[in-house]
Amino acid sequence: MPSVDTIYLNSDDNTCVAARPLSVGTEIEAAGTRIKLAEPVPLGHKIAIKPIAKDEPVRKYGQTIGFASETIPTGGWVHSHNLAIGEFVRDYAPASETPAALQPITDRTFMGYRRTNGKAGTRNYLAIISTVNCSASVSKYVAERFDKSLLKNYPNIDGVIALKHDNGCAMQFGGLQHKILNRVMGGMAKHPNIGGDLLCNLGCETGTLGSLLEQEQLVQIDGTSNKRNSPPVFTMQEHGGTTKTVEAAVAKVAEMLPAVNDVKRIPISAGEIILATECGGSDGNSGITANPAVGVATDMLVACGGTSILSETSEIYGAEHLLTRRAVSEQVAAKLLERIEWWLWYSKVFGCELDNNPSAGNKAGGLTTIAEKSLGAVAKGGSSALVDVYEYAEPVTAKGFVVMDTPGFDPPSVTGMVAGGANVVVFTTGRGSCFGCKPSPSIKIATNTPMYEKMIDDMDINAGEVISGKPVEEVGREIFDEILAVASGKQTKSEQHGIGEEEFCPWILGPVL
Repeated sequence: MPSVDTIYLNSDDNTCVAARPLSVGTEIEAAGTRIKLAEPVPLGHKIAIKPIAKDEPVRKYGQTIGFASETIPTGGWVHSHNLAIGEFVRDYAPASETPAALQPITDRTFMGYRRTNGKAGTRNYLAIISTVNCSASVSKYVAERFDKSLLKNYPNIDGVIALKHDNGCAMQFGGLQHKILNRVMGGMAKHPNIGGDLLCNLGCETGTLGSLLEQEQLVQIDGTSNKRNSPPVFTMQEHGGTTKTVEAAVAKVAEMLPAVNDVKRIPISAGEIILATECGGSDGNSGITANPAVGVATDMLVACGGTSILSETSEIYGAEHLLTRRAVSEQVAAKLLERIEWWLWYSKVFGCELDNNPSAGNKAGGLTTIAEKSLGAVAKGGSSALVDVYEYAEPVTAKGFVVMDTPGFDPPSVTGMVAGGANVVVFTTGRGSCFGCKPSPSIKIATNTPMYEKMIDDMDINAGEVISGKPVEEVGREIFDEILAVASGKQTKSEQHGIGEEEFCPWILGPVL
């Protein structure tokens, strides 16, 4: 258990954070003064360290997270009943505080798979990819035929997986949703963690096979004939229905297994890791423990020459000014702000507000406004320069710290980053999200010790030790070491449970026609 009652984050703050559940009348020390609690305060929730007048800014991390909706006394519990987001000006100052390059790290490697296109894989799956929901069952039936007992003769194959979804038709041909879905499927087909793939479709869907092959250039050069070939394709309406398609695809997978298995792990520079960072089921400790620790790991990876992706644009809102200031150029900052403006428009179209983003679980864990949630979330991005901003599932080619435009919902967010090339995922959680996303391994990082101990079968690392006094930098180094170990083949808890296929979830936006 923590040796302190509260955490005081910044000298400009008028709140501190409960490091454990505190009862009414408990005396705490913050900002050099003794304070008696006016009411009980749960773990991860905020406490006023001085009187906060109605409409006065409430501050955490040295930033405004909202405004008091009523007067809050010293020692008062600060939460949804007396704090609202409000409107406040953020000084974006594009590229005004671009950090200097980090000191290079040149000696860190992992044991990975070198693909023929030069990319580096951390896993080796064979994937059956549905182009439309109508072929999802066929893809599942094919994958189910190749269980662990059948694959025992192919020790270098991590599994045969079905990547299926609930979209692919009733959308504008060539429209935004169509392009996004093609990017996701194309990204998975070309992913370095997939050693072989085949496509399964119905045959009459809007998301035509031809459009996918053309947009995503899903062709490969035959080394002997120099002929350009697409991946194997199984069309249900051409093969004669469900059973015939399954049997034909099963035969093809069996034929592919020896070639997919014919790989070996070799030493590869850590600079070839593309890291997806995600926070789900966040709580009031996320921005204090796990997310800053991931930020340390992000900086280490960037120093190695690798790439770290920050996602969830709707959970950057309210903290975007911290990222625009450290952009490498005004153009990169403008790309991020354009995505923020799009999200403000998009949410209004459906009568939503971005401040509705914190879930019931987030709020139970101590998060009140989207600004508070976002300020903690962006800590996963470390301290290096923001070098680029990517559309959803767009191939990530830059080295360094980048942003990808994704929704805040974890499955489509991670799906987009993996489709963009992420070969490892780190996922911080305070409430206890049990998440995986094949074909990339997902490292679960707990933000607090009670949840870690309760859900130890699902959590890989306990960042809650920061509350007990362990330095954030030390936990960050442990996370970085774990990234390299997992990239080298160490199984995460979610992989041990077999989690990851059902969580494949392309982002759906726009009307279903």
